[in-house]
Parts: sequence; C-alpha cells; structure tokens
Amino acid sequence: MLDRIRAEIAAHGPMPFDRFMELALYDPEGGYFAAASTLRSSTGGDFLTSPEVSPLFGSTLARFVEAEGDRVGLPLTLIEAGSGSGSLLRPLLDALTEPPDAVYAVEVSPAASSRIAAMVPECIVVESLAEIPRAGSAIVIANELVDNLPAAVAVRRDEGWREKIVVLAGGVLALDERPARSEVASWSEAFSGRVPEGAIVEVQLEAGAWLTDALALFDSGAVVVIDYGDTAAGLEHRRAQGTLRTYRSHHLGPDPLLTPGETDITMDVNFTALAAAAEAAGAVVTLDRQDEFLARWGLRDALSDLRASELEAARAGSTMERLRLRSRVTDAQTLLHPRGLGDFRVLAARR
Repeated sequence: MLDRIRAEIAAHGPMPFDRFMELALYDPEGGYFAAASTLRSSTGGDFLTSPEVSPLFGSTLARFVEAEGDRVGLPLTLIEAGSGSGSLLRPLLDALTEPPDAVYAVEVSPAASSRIAAMVPECIVVESLAEIPRAGSAIVIANELVDNLPAAVAVRRDEGWREKIVVLAGGVLALDERPARSEVASWSEAFSGRVPEGAIVEVQLEAGAWLTDALALFDSGAVVVIDYGDTAAGLEHRRAQGTLRTYRSHHLGPDPLLTPGETDITMDVNFTALAAAAEAAGAVVTLDRQDEFLARWGLRDALSDLRASELEAARAGSTMERLRLRSRVTDAQTLLHPRGLGDFRVLAARR
C-alpha cells in the first residue's frame, strides 16, 4: 500500500488527505478494510464496537425498527451499512416479531462478508448502497461507519483555510499544506465552529454524501447513524490537535502515514454537518446520546430482567448460570456508560 501511494504521488503530485484515507482504508488490493483477511472489529482485532460488547445492542434496536415499521408501513427493507461480522444484525433480526421483507448487509471486507453470510444467511450481502434496489419503506442502520469515511483535513490560518496534503519528502510520506479546495473551505467555514488560528478540522464531505445516498434509497423510513463525535460546538475544544487518530490492537496506533493499510484511521463525527445534510435531503433529524437512545427503547428494562434472573440463579445455587448472567449485565451496562459507549451519539433522520 505504501508503494502504491508513493507511486501515485510521484505520478500526479501531492495527494489530498481524503484520497490518502480512501486508499489506506478501502483500496481493494491493500486497504485496511477492503483487503482484510481477518475481522477488524473483534477481540483479536483492533477495536470493538457496541454489537460485539453485547447482543442487547442489536435486540434493543429491534424495538426502534418495529416502531419505525409501524410508522412507515410494509413492505419494509432493513439495511445495515458497515455490517462487520453480523453481531448487530443477528440479534436484531432474532428479536423482531415479524421479519423484514428484505434484509441487506453492506460490507467491503471479504472476511466480514463471509462471516455475515454464515451468521445471517437470510440477508443479501453487497459492497455498496448503489447495489440495493430503491424501496418504498426502509430503515438503514450504520454503527461506527461514518467515522471511517474519507475526510480532508483543513487548518484555519489568518489568511484563510488551508488543507493538509500528503507529499513525498526524501521518499517518505509527510504532510504539507496548500490553499484549501473551494468545497473544503466552504464546509470548514460552515461546520468548524468558532475556532482560532491553527485549529485542525476534519472535513467530512463524504459522510454527508453517504447519508444523502442512504436517504435516497426509500420514500419513507429512517437512517440511523451511531458513532463517536459531537456537534460542531461540542468539538471546538478538540480543534487544537484535531480528532484524527489510528487504532491498532485496541490501543491508539501510530501516525497514519507510517503504515497505511495496516491501521484503522478514524475521527470524531461532526453531527452538525450530518444533520444539515439530512435536512437538505428532506429528512427530520433527532440527535441523542447512545445511553438515552437505548434506554428509550428498552435496554434498562432488559437490564432489570437480567438482574432478576441473576438473583434467582443465586438463590437456586446455580453458580455458573449466575456468573453467565452477571457477565451479560456487565456487558450491557458498558453500552450505557456515560464516559464510554453511552456518550456516543445517535442521529435518526426520518421521512
């Protein structure tokens, strides 16, 4: 992957960071996700998402899906984008009273696609939203997807917005600056918040385009985006260094330029920009914290039931069953932790 990036820069000149990120993550031959031979989101991978932490994440979302199905009517198509291993879709489908009329999983990783096809055989696995037929009613769920979509990186300077580019310096990848492209400058001006000179802003044009495309898949329904991030105002205090980072083996990883294709590249999602894209597409938007959203759809009730079952197992002297239920309680509580997964944001765009 490193050689391919060097060759493209040598042939075409400095590379915008969003193009670098696209290659590093999604190039079919060497991208971190597209060429992965192992599951990235797993205990033995580089990170864990809420569905891997507890199956109650998916089963709780089932209550939201049922309510939306009642609102928009049948037939209903269910789509999960960035499906990973199927750890969200399987418990969600199992918890539904009635199955959807069609189920799609969007996934670019060969390893993940194979896993989800085995785990959720009733779904159709595709590589992009463009492969899914338009539906009258649909629900699209994207958990920890848009933080990985390619983004430019802008810097506020006294003379105006500039953007970071990837260059070759003595054969080594390095960052430089140039005047920002017009679309990068416009997005930065609209969604950076009140930031000083030198502030670093991840310009998430691709995330907005993805949400617009997802909303175009149906006449009535909802797109649910769950991810870490905040509003533009909520991200202002993080602009001194920016929020771009990498992950490897469940820890913060190295500089993204060092080993492209071998590390996750991610950033905090700007939910103000996402909401604007959804509203421009005619959707009505709500934004919640994950703990509030999951509680609204029954996770705390499920936790109460688990605790009651744990107490019954303890009274019956069933040590192994009590420990199993205790583990399930602990995992579910993690989804609600106010300084962890509970602080994620859930954007629901309905129409």
